[in-house]
This record gives sequence, structure tokens and C-alpha cells, in this order.
Amino acid sequence: MKTVTQTMRYRQALILYANKYGVTKAAIRYKTNRQYIYRWKKRYDGTLQSLADRSHRPNSHPNQHTESELKLISDMRRRNPNAGLVVFWVKLRQRGYSRSITGLYRVLKRTKQGAVKPPNPKYIPKPYEKMLFPGQRVQIDVKFVPDACLVGEAKGKKFYQYTAIDEYSRFRYLEAFEEHSTYSSTLFLEHLIEKFPFPIQCVQTDNGAEFTKKLLPTKNPTPTLFEARLKQCGIAHKLIRPYTPRHNGKVERSHRKDNEYFYATHTFYSFYDFKKQLAVHSRKYNKFPMRPLNWKSPADYINAFISNGEVF
Repeated sequence: MKTVTQTMRYRQALILYANKYGVTKAAIRYKTNRQYIYRWKKRYDGTLQSLADRSHRPNSHPNQHTESELKLISDMRRRNPNAGLVVFWVKLRQRGYSRSITGLYRVLKRTKQGAVKPPNPKYIPKPYEKMLFPGQRVQIDVKFVPDACLVGEAKGKKFYQYTAIDEYSRFRYLEAFEEHSTYSSTLFLEHLIEKFPFPIQCVQTDNGAEFTKKLLPTKNPTPTLFEARLKQCGIAHKLIRPYTPRHNGKVERSHRKDNEYFYATHTFYSFYDFKKQLAVHSRKYNKFPMRPLNWKSPADYINAFISNGEVF
């Protein structure tokens, strides 16, 4: 539905009065000039819409693109369909184009000659390697405890959650630490070997300095205390690709769940308080049924594996 303005009604009343009493009397009564009345009488066709204001936009501009410039843009776009605005503008300037980049943008938008973006190559993940028995590979990572969870005497301090998760059974071992270092990692590894109900063949970590020196700017990096302890225990150490946390997906996802179900609803007044609550959270996790385990808990899944006589 088209809009009817007060100005349109005024013009209609002016014309009707002029038709009845004459243009001069209408100009005096409505305090306007005769030329104004004649112009709108000529346009009036009996409808209010004929008295609406038309666009004031000029039909041309003295600085508008010339035909040769438009042809150059069209030819260049045909040869460079995927070039972005800046690259396309630079290529045009190399061929004598002198307009601004904003002027080029308006022309491309008006003529619908924007860049055609080629589709990105689809990421095809490698087939996931399924574990065949508990302890075949264990993922280890460190989570920084959110500052919002630390209150009282713990406020301003740094606490860390070390996490180990078995890829076969999703069984987890958590431990609280006040330090984020290769010593803490080694201590966690020793406790992990004691607490896990099965021997460990391989440990997978990221490339953090608490695990390895491979990414440090040193010419000949020496093994860390963590790596030396793994070698003593005969456990293989697998490093994921740098800056690719999805390769450590199980432990990363478990940390996300910790945020949602533990850290979002708990506060810690001291390191002892944090350590105590984390141990309770760990026991609950290992006893909670999971869909990937056919709705068995990690603890039940390991017990079922052992009871079937398949333990190595």
C-alpha cells in the first residue's frame, strides 16, 4: 500500500480550489505562487499518488564512469572472475584506471559484477583409529581452572587440572596441581600409572612445554623430565600435530563438559577444597553411563572387558 502524505492532500486541495475559483485566488488563499499551481495541475490525474514527490536523484553526473571505463571493468571482470575488490582495483590501475576504490565498488555493486568466490576445498578427516583394548592409548592434557571459580584465600592464585582419558573406555583420571610444569606432568604420570586399572602402552599429548621441548627455539632440544619418565616406564609418547587440538579430541571434549557441569556451578576457597571437589567430580564421571559405551559407565566398561577374559 502506497503512503499518502499531508503534502499530497494539500496539493489536491489547492488544485480543487483553483479549478473552482481560479489560479490567482488559489495562490492568494494558499500563499503560494501561480507557477507552483500550474505545475501540479499539469501532473494531477485525479489520484493522490500523482501528487507524490518523485525521486530527486539526478539522471547523470559529470564525474560518472565513461563508457570506455565501464568496458574496461567488464572485460577485466570477465578475465578475473575470482579477484577481490582490492586486487581487482590494483589490476585496473595497472591498465590506466584512475577512479577511487569506493567508486569502483559502487559500479561493481550496481552492475552486479562482484567477485565469484570459488568453493573452499572440503576438509576430509582421516579415518579414526579405534582402540582395541584399555590402555592402548591414553590422552593427557592440562586445563586452567577459571579465575571466576576461585574465591576467598584462593582468589588470585592459579590452579590446574591434569586430565588423562583412555581412548577405549573413556576412563578418566584427574588430579589438581598448583604448578604447570614438566615436573607436575611427571608427577601426574607416576600417579596415573598407579591409579589406572590397566597397563598403558601409549600416551598422547599436545606440544606444550610441560610435555616436550620439540617446539621450543632450541637447536638440539633435550628430553623433558616427562619424556624421560615415559621412556623409563616403556610407554610410547605420541605428539599431535601442532595447533590441532581436535587430534586430542576426547580429552578436549571432556574439558568442555567439565566447564558445563563442574566449573560453571562450583567455587573453591583453597587448593585443598579444589582438590577435594575435583576428586568427587572424577568419581561421578567414571560411574556415569555414556552413549559411545552402549550406555555403560567407563568403570563398568572396563569391568566387562576384564570379566570377559580379554585383559592382556
